[in-house]
Amino acid sequence: MFKDEARIFVRAGDGGSGAASFRREKFVPKGGPDGGDGGDGGSVILFAEPSENTLLTLARAPHFKAPRGENGKGDHCTGSCGTDLRIPVPVGTLVKDQESGIVLKDLAEAGAEVKVARGGLGGRGNSRFKSATHQTPREYEEGRPGENRTLLLELKLIADVGLLGLPNAGKSTLISAVSAARPKIADYPFTTLEPHPGIVDLPGFRRFVMMDIPGLIEGAHEGHGLGDRFLKHVERTRVLIHLVELVPPEEAGTPADHFRTILEEIRAFGRGVDTKPRITVYSKSDLVPDPEALAAELNAELGIEAYPISAATGHNLDRLLDDCWRLLHPA
Repeated sequence: MFKDEARIFVRAGDGGSGAASFRREKFVPKGGPDGGDGGDGGSVILFAEPSENTLLTLARAPHFKAPRGENGKGDHCTGSCGTDLRIPVPVGTLVKDQESGIVLKDLAEAGAEVKVARGGLGGRGNSRFKSATHQTPREYEEGRPGENRTLLLELKLIADVGLLGLPNAGKSTLISAVSAARPKIADYPFTTLEPHPGIVDLPGFRRFVMMDIPGLIEGAHEGHGLGDRFLKHVERTRVLIHLVELVPPEEAGTPADHFRTILEEIRAFGRGVDTKPRITVYSKSDLVPDPEALAAELNAELGIEAYPISAATGHNLDRLLDDCWRLLHPA
């Protein structure tokens, strides 16, 4: 199950207390203080792990606590420090502090990490307080408490190419035809309920990641349908493929209406999505006898240069994938 948002509670370990101890050895007339320091508490660290692809595990078990530091002991023995608690999250996770709303870190690259709660410092033992005028100190310090905070995690998937279109525009069929991804495909709207990334392999050892997102509808940027939750995932894509159904059902409007609807939604959403390189194609070309002529008419009406494709027959798929590669790797 895919989960792209989670709220977690993290607490770093408290520092260990210093020890108040004196040497009590035979034949040592002037033992003096020998209390050791307490160990530091463990910190909580989030790091981007490529093998993780959902926040579901964190959402189900949202409480995390690092171990505390050990107390100091006699004979100048310092307590052991608490081990840092390292929590893996998917690459592309945005980490926010809930109280302040400040973004602590955007873990957009594998291996990136952020310390979200710092462990408490260990207290000093009484040997630290000895001086020429204070030979038998009994003072010692308690360990300091570790930090704790509530975090909001938001996952924005990273892909090279993202698919845009109304429900049933053929996005899931396309990604299943050109990659090993197997999203659910059916003849009713909103079949896709979560993003589906797939790896596309081309001749010449060329490869890129394509991602299908749930279909958008008018008003998606305002929360209508499912698109407002998933438009954020196309923020990190480098190239967009806009699929327009070549022969939509009569009650669903015209291909030109479909094209304008998606264009308006990504413009209203903003955040740079509308300025990304975009390839427009007319899907399901196998359903009409002369797709090239119909595509030419639509291009003249819309003032664009798009071409028909068919994931079912493979029509123009090689052309589409090569166009994607050229935009991803301009000469």
